[in-house]
Amino acid sequence: MNLKDIFKITRSYRRFHQDYEVAADILTDVVENVRYSASAANLQPLKFIIVNDKDTNAALFQHLRWAAYLKDWDGPEEGEQPSAYIVMLGDRGLSRYVDWDCGIALQTILISLTEKGLGACAIASFNKDAVRDMFKVPDSLEIALVIATGKAKETVVINDVKDGDVRYWRDEHNTHHVPKRKLDDMIFKEK
Repeated sequence: MNLKDIFKITRSYRRFHQDYEVAADILTDVVENVRYSASAANLQPLKFIIVNDKDTNAALFQHLRWAAYLKDWDGPEEGEQPSAYIVMLGDRGLSRYVDWDCGIALQTILISLTEKGLGACAIASFNKDAVRDMFKVPDSLEIALVIATGKAKETVVINDVKDGDVRYWRDEHNTHHVPKRKLDDMIFKEK
């Protein structure tokens, strides 16, 4: 599979085969790829919490919010919940560019998970205080993202944006549709 094909299937998957176990060494390997990625001013301010324990997964799941555009869906049901997580932390004491590093790291992680046959969803809407307490994260570290992962249990397709509407949606077959702008709409100038 070439890189463009990997980009095309690296989507936000929100339903998983919950009984599929994601080994800790797969998650640490994915995080190691971040180690080799770019970092603003090479300050490397990110740290990670790797979670693949069923009880910890269940506790963390309670603090997450899923799919803002899907108003009638509260998130994956039992049996469709993620079987692992990567929690991304940033140390603003090390770098004022934590947000840049988070973006670079997130894309690296998502592509790495896709390459390993897994789906994932980056979640920025969650109870940060509860997650901080759960993992005893010191105040010096910001909890940036929770990345849910596992074996994807849904089909996600890309459609062209129509009438400027970028909201994702599900059809009557529960296929998840993600509108993307056309390339011509993205290129501002070509010389």
